[in-house]
Amino acid sequence: MSLRNTACIAGAFEHPTRLAPDMTTPQLHAECAAGALADAGLTIRDVDGYFCATDAPGFGPISMIDYLGLDVRHTDSTELGGCTYIAHVAHAAAAIAAGKCSVALITLAGRPRSEAVQRFRPGAPEAAFEQWVGLTNHTSYGMCAARHMHEFGTTSEQLAWIKVAASQHAQHNPHAMLPKVVTVEEVLDSPMIADPLHRLDCCVTTDGGGALVVVSPEIAKTLNRPVISLLGAGEATKGPSGGLGLDLTYTAAAKSGPRAFEEAGVTPSDIKYASIYDSFTITVLLQLEDLGFCAKGEGGRFVADGGLISGVGKLPFNTDGGGLCNNHPMFRGGITKVIEAVRQLRGEAHPAVQVPNCDLAVATGIGGSLGARHGAATIVLERQS
Repeated sequence: MSLRNTACIAGAFEHPTRLAPDMTTPQLHAECAAGALADAGLTIRDVDGYFCATDAPGFGPISMIDYLGLDVRHTDSTELGGCTYIAHVAHAAAAIAAGKCSVALITLAGRPRSEAVQRFRPGAPEAAFEQWVGLTNHTSYGMCAARHMHEFGTTSEQLAWIKVAASQHAQHNPHAMLPKVVTVEEVLDSPMIADPLHRLDCCVTTDGGGALVVVSPEIAKTLNRPVISLLGAGEATKGPSGGLGLDLTYTAAAKSGPRAFEEAGVTPSDIKYASIYDSFTITVLLQLEDLGFCAKGEGGRFVADGGLISGVGKLPFNTDGGGLCNNHPMFRGGITKVIEAVRQLRGEAHPAVQVPNCDLAVATGIGGSLGARHGAATIVLERQS
């Protein structure tokens, strides 16, 4: 079954906080839900489908459905790490197409700056084989960057341009955690975290969250909002497979991206704006190649000299400042990628970064650990009115 034009994003809301010491995680979920529903012109009583992941406390959807006062006939708690909420858009569309619901609410929230949170559940089958050698999230991404440099001659200066582009956009976002514009030299002069990645190659850690409302096309036409339709979607996973044939220079987006573009009936060259998961600068570069915006090994040259800066480069990306500068709530940047894509398609981004005549966008993400095992989700969105 194709998901093309089966559902529309009617509501999108990003919580303005980046530090929430006096709020609870359920409260953040609720405020995000209220914001997205208000944006769509709907109420909690209209919701008949609910989507969340393991950031939702307690019994996940069971606890949150009760807390939010929902009366739903469909729920989904798929977990793919940070890209989960991109996948949730596709899952909501599938549920709507199957008649399981007509108004789906997706929420994310967390407080990793204000309280200790558990990122991964214990007992993973790979733990005994990897943790003892000191594999961390940072070193995992550092390995990928080092391998790409070895294979293709990519440089730290080229990676730094990704952070520079994000900062150029973040300066226009009043809620961005890091609104200061930085230079390539400042990125390279920041402390080394996981060679060759510097501190400014890493995303921010923020409290906060976001929410989306996905509805049937019939309902979308009754709302006083631009119709943002899902054209295509793709998902994939990648693991080390015991080390057999492991290649650190590509991600699962090499499968999720082409699947989404094929279903949408478009190519990367058709895309006006790209929301690209940016947990680290290397995450962006690999996804650009894997989605087909440039050839494998050409990512460094593609992003250099402002290639991703809105109004300057060939592909405007993450015009809210992204996870590198703006917001990466609960260590998960997928939902904010969809939210900014919706803003661009509606023409609601900041005027300094709004892409002219933006009618086709992609949102793509990675969840998990880039150098070990991870998931990927990609969606293509179109403004129809």
